[in-house]
Amino acid sequence: MFKTKNLSPQQLSALTALFLSVPIAIAFYIIEKDWRFGIGALLITFIGSYYLIRFVLESFIYRKIKLIYKFIYQTKANKREETYYKYILPQKGIDEVREDVEKWAEQRSAEIELLKRNEEYRKEFLQNLAHEFKTPIFAIQGYVDTLLSGALENPEVNKKFLENTARNVDRMVSLVEDLDEISKLERGEQPLYKENFVIQDLIKDEFETLSIKLAKRQIKCSIKKGCEAPITVFADKEKIRQVLNNLIVNANKYGKQHGTIVASIYKMDGENVLVEISDDGIGIAEEHLSRIFERFYRTDSGRSRNVGGTGLGLAICKHIIEAHGQTIHVRSKLDVGTTVGFTLRARKD
Repeated sequence: MFKTKNLSPQQLSALTALFLSVPIAIAFYIIEKDWRFGIGALLITFIGSYYLIRFVLESFIYRKIKLIYKFIYQTKANKREETYYKYILPQKGIDEVREDVEKWAEQRSAEIELLKRNEEYRKEFLQNLAHEFKTPIFAIQGYVDTLLSGALENPEVNKKFLENTARNVDRMVSLVEDLDEISKLERGEQPLYKENFVIQDLIKDEFETLSIKLAKRQIKCSIKKGCEAPITVFADKEKIRQVLNNLIVNANKYGKQHGTIVASIYKMDGENVLVEISDDGIGIAEEHLSRIFERFYRTDSGRSRNVGGTGLGLAICKHIIEAHGQTIHVRSKLDVGTTVGFTLRARKD
């Protein structure tokens, strides 16, 4: 079946010229009673109409379409684009141009939606940042004012207040250091010193380093059965140590009393290794999973500021893993537990 949907300007001009010339040729034949007049009228009308219609299409319609494309690309046409405008664009049907414009409109709509979400996240981040700094600052201000008002002379009070002040100062220092580290990671200003090392050995080191904290809640740590065989990865050892430290500290905070923390290590495709840290704690609701790697993001009262920390640990983990060109993910279910996993490059010879 003949379709006119995607006709080029040349084809459309020829078709229109044919529709015009045939009735005129028939009219000449009827009037003159001579087939030569009819054919002559057909040829003259067809050729004249074809070039006139094609000129109108390319001079007016496609000039407007070119402006639309230039607006879409928002740039001064280079040689490649001029070739496109001259040879490729005129071959397109109007419906194809419409589809291009609709596709561009959808992309812009998605970009605007992304900008709106980013603006919301930015506002929320600034609000959380202000809150994180305001809490220790007000505490320090209260302790200092009390000491200056006379408590400094009271030996039963002054030492305790000074210790509390020092603790809040340490919290602010940790916030600034973590924010500075995230900024450097985002800007690529922290170089990675990659080397081959056995990931199980590093995990065991971190279990040992954090053993006192873990013992307070009587949480047992282990490497999953079947994952004990040494697997060598190629990464920045100290950066990955920081990732493991943050994940194990989080598992300790939100794991249940007398619970377990299990590390799993799997070879994936010969080029990558999957490392997972799992706890059997309170878990995270599904609606929060997509945002837990954001700075200062808190899910609910179970993961409140009462448990300590700067709220930047998972954000730092994400930036470190992405700086390695790898990915980090989370799986969780309320009252069942949480698993955070990340990939690393396998041993490099």
